[in-house]
Amino acid sequence: MQSLTFRLLSVTTLLAGLWSSALAGSLKIGVVPGAYADSVATAAKEAKKQGIDVQVVEFTDWTTPNVALNAGDIDANYFQHQPFLNNAIAKQGFKLKKVAPGILSNMGLYSLKHKSISEVPVGGKVGIANDPVNQGRGLLLLQKAGLLKLKPGVGYLGSLRDITENPKKLQFVEVEGPQLTRITGDVDLALGYPHFIVAAKAFDASSGLAYSGIEDAQFAVSFVARTDKADNPDLKKFIQIYQQSPEVRAVIHKAFNNDHRLYALAWLNTK
Repeated sequence: MQSLTFRLLSVTTLLAGLWSSALAGSLKIGVVPGAYADSVATAAKEAKKQGIDVQVVEFTDWTTPNVALNAGDIDANYFQHQPFLNNAIAKQGFKLKKVAPGILSNMGLYSLKHKSISEVPVGGKVGIANDPVNQGRGLLLLQKAGLLKLKPGVGYLGSLRDITENPKKLQFVEVEGPQLTRITGDVDLALGYPHFIVAAKAFDASSGLAYSGIEDAQFAVSFVARTDKADNPDLKKFIQIYQQSPEVRAVIHKAFNNDHRLYALAWLNTK
């Protein structure tokens, strides 16, 4: 009789576990290191308490997260702004869609060799992102700093080919965006993303010689999903947790060197 009771309890426990598992939501979210990975991981802890199991999948480049998302290997990613996404869709035909805004990062020009833009020498080397949109943003920042001029109207889609004036004959070193921090010491000037600098513990992320500004909300990194999965209720619940969590905001602030000048929370200005 005891053996039968034990078996019945075991079966009941097993079924309860399976039922609980079936009820719980699950998500795989692709990120890159730094503020995005850390803040999503923090929100994942809270989401678990609310019945959503979130797996944070970290990538080290800006190509694979969209490939993986489009293939259905992950449920969402969180690393790109809208212009970058638009370019990826146009070039690769991805069926992806922005779901919600996240962090709007300021972008800076950094140097470990010079204390001002004017000290950058003739023939100096400049580290810049190799993807179309972020290269364009970097070139606009270099133009803003007075180091070069671009063809009128190219905007953030400008490339090295669109430089019309380069009085200091600057040489450009193109690398993947997340790797710019690593080469800053090897060049005279480098485009930089504060949260990558903080994550690498490389140098002072608040020491930029010039900044792009954080007024243009289209450059906010956003949660992106496949178009056929954009209404996933678990994803929407997770994003709500992310945007409302004080712990997430604290992690973001720390990831940006505890400096409000370096970022904004784009969703706070979205109606």
